[in-house]
Formats: sequence, C-alpha cells, structure tokens
Amino acid sequence: MEQLRSRAGSTRGFTLLELLVVMVIIGLLAGFVAPRYFAQVGKSQVKVARAQIDAFDKSLDQFRLDVGRYPTTEEGLQALVTQPNGEANWRGPYLKKGVPADPWGRPYTYEQPGTHGGDFDVQSYGRDGRPGGTGEDSDVTNY
Repeated sequence: MEQLRSRAGSTRGFTLLELLVVMVIIGLLAGFVAPRYFAQVGKSQVKVARAQIDAFDKSLDQFRLDVGRYPTTEEGLQALVTQPNGEANWRGPYLKKGVPADPWGRPYTYEQPGTHGGDFDVQSYGRDGRPGGTGEDSDVTNY
C-alpha cells in the first residue's frame, strides 16, 4: 500500500509559475516574429500590384496593336475585357480573368493620355487609397 501512495505522490504536473514563464516566452517570441511576418505581407501586396500593372501594360499594348489606339479614359481598363462599341478590330479579351481590383480591394485608375509623359497612366493608390504616401501607402504606378 505504501508503494502506491509514494507513486501517486510523485506524479506531478506543471506549476502555475512554470506555465506563466512558458506563456511569457511564447508572447515575447510572437512579439518579435509577428511584426516581421506582417511587414513581408505588406511588401508582397506591393509586388502583386506591380505585377498586375505590368500585365495591364502588356494587354494595353496588344489592344493598341489590334485596334490602332489605346482605350480612352472613359472606356478604361474594362475595354481589355469587353469590346468597345464600334471597334471591329478588337480581338480580345486581353485579360484572362477580367480586370482585377488592386491587392487592397480598390479599382486601379486609368488615364489616357497619360499625364506623366506616357501614352497612359495606370495606378493603385496603395494601402491607404489616397494619392501619395510612403511605404505600403505609396502609389504603385506604371510611370
């Protein structure tokens, strides 16, 4: 009988202090790693926006080769997906899946003629959705 009692008495779990120490260590690690991870997520959204704008550039050039002009500002990027009225030479759609929103869920802006020295301007206003900004809030453009 004594052997059973001594075995039962020797079984022990973690103390509250040990659990608190482990929780503090996990919290410190999360506080150190999480900001670095989320900074990478923001950088990847900017890269996605640049890639989408590059795809627009190529599609718009193909549109110009077929039609003889770039879409007007009024026709916008939607002219890459649906045929503008009266355009017999349109050979689209020039984008496989339609016109995507920018990585922050807002539409890209398109202007033709471009106001920055090019034939057209395509841009996303970044995370904040306003012109200008720095870091992830900065504009992503084709110019």
